[in-house]
Amino acid sequence: MSLGLGIVLFVIGAILAFALNLSVEWINLELVGYILMAAGAVVIILGIILLARRRNSVATSRTTVDPATGDRVTRNETSRPDDTTAI
Repeated sequence: MSLGLGIVLFVIGAILAFALNLSVEWINLELVGYILMAAGAVVIILGIILLARRRNSVATSRTTVDPATGDRVTRNETSRPDDTTAI
């Protein structure tokens, strides 16, 4: 969602800054466009950072010998940093 919001802010800012030839006395639309483009870029960068952090995972593989049968047993655990339980 944050990537989409950043793209929308950036596009609206670009339209205000470059595409409109409208003059309003009480506000500078070109400056508002640049501000929206900067805010959109910040939101996109934060969204990418948060997506990268969310995808980190920890994988653990343990191999033990079952004392009853003598067979090797491999147990794989995968967990994400925000999860408290292991799969």
